[in-house]
Amino acid sequence: MIFAVWVPLLMPLLAVPAARRLAESLPPRAAAWLLTGCAAALALCAGAALGLLVAAGALWLPVVAALGNLSLPLLGGDPSLTVPVAYAAGALLTACAVAAARRGLRHRAELRTARRATDAHTVAGDLCILPDPVPDAYALPGKPHRVVVTAGMLRALAPAEREALFAHERAHLAGRHHLFLLTVALASACHPLLRGLRAPLAYALERWADESAASQVGDRRLTARAIGRAALAGPGTPAAGPPSPRRPGAALAATAGPVPRRVAALLSPGRPAARRRPAGRRLVAAALLACVAFSAAGALDAAADLHRSVETAQGETGR
Repeated sequence: MIFAVWVPLLMPLLAVPAARRLAESLPPRAAAWLLTGCAAALALCAGAALGLLVAAGALWLPVVAALGNLSLPLLGGDPSLTVPVAYAAGALLTACAVAAARRGLRHRAELRTARRATDAHTVAGDLCILPDPVPDAYALPGKPHRVVVTAGMLRALAPAEREALFAHERAHLAGRHHLFLLTVALASACHPLLRGLRAPLAYALERWADESAASQVGDRRLTARAIGRAALAGPGTPAAGPPSPRRPGAALAATAGPVPRRVAALLSPGRPAARRRPAGRRLVAAALLACVAFSAAGALDAAADLHRSVETAQGETGR
């Protein structure tokens, strides 16, 4: 256990760069699922490893040993090392749980605040129009989902461009993209190295919505123009000023991320160079799969080893 338990904690050092590299060569939807699934799997394995370290140290406590009918001399390991490591692992596990809980509660509070702020304004179907002069638009998940747009953004775009923008935001809502971001945010709270997956995930989600909008309106150039003009007029630019205070941090917007790169992808729908090297992509995919598999195997091996130690200390190995 002393070796296997560290594998899930260290494997993100290799898995995160591999996941980022592989996501660049995949379609946006597949990239989003890959990054989210990888983050969730690695976070679960890391959490399990910390839990096993805590359990291994807790077994040396007289109260726990008495409850389990354990013979401490048969338990194996060095308590002078195992117990301090368990205390450190317990502190880390508690910090991770608190950080994840705070992140989840903040996400929920932001969406509730944004929804209350929009309830008093004009709603047409799933479209909520705010009177703010600052151009802004974003997808607000909830029951029901809403596309929030300001009067300033409506004035900044032509009618056809507005429809492309609305299609983009509706794609975020239909795909429940905020849950992808929340999953990676919670995983990042469990392992800091997983924060490296947040930026590529955000880009993949925006590209996913871009492609959905282009398919919906049937015009890639129109979609690219709508996104570009919305970004130039949108919040954060010198002309528009700061974002609306009603906009939650968890909201997805067409003006987010590297807009020039997204516009270029819409105007040049050809496959990027990375996709033309299937052998290289298969190699990176195999490396990433191996990282996740080793992480899970390390946690399982550590758990099995701990179980054998408990059985030995209980005198059950001869059964």
